Amino acid sequence: MAQERDTYGIDIAGIHRELELFEIKPGLRIAILNILGDVELVQACAKALANKLSEIDYDVLVTAEAKSIPIVYALAVETGKPYAILRKAYKPYMGDAIQCETLSITTGKPQTLFLDEKDRSLVSGKKIVIVDDVISTGSTLQGMHMIMEKAGAQVTAEAAILTEGERAKWSNVISLGHLPVFSD
Repeated sequence: MAQERDTYGIDIAGIHRELELFEIKPGLRIAILNILGDVELVQACAKALANKLSEIDYDVLVTAEAKSIPIVYALAVETGKPYAILRKAYKPYMGDAIQCETLSITTGKPQTLFLDEKDRSLVSGKKIVIVDDVISTGSTLQGMHMIMEKAGAQVTAEAAILTEGERAKWSNVISLGHLPVFSD
């Protein structure tokens, strides 16, 4: 039987969700947004983010796997822009991939991001919008920036469904809302 958890209610792009709170370290909990399988929320967020990005000059959308894949795909459909996924594991078919190490708040462990050789040509010399589901500590964001720099791409904007934590830290991120962190 699943443990009953406290939740945090939020309205995102006109849709209400109750996000479960998970302890990530003693005395600190975060609300978890999991868009995987939530077609209604993903489509609403993609439309809202596409509207907010309409004044931005960019060529390609980029995200890191895995939870952000639905939003970047739906955003690509809405905007007609191509997208690239930074992978978390290297596969031989990825060829001469660019890599960067990052630390995720949700896993608490170092992760390596890889830009597939085929996607290098997609982003090289292009204007990029980095997309994430939730930007919390900024470590994945930093890793995506480093890979785009190595690939010769220019990041013109950062977008997320939600930001989390210190709101002022994310004032430059195009988002649909903000989550607090919960300390005991």
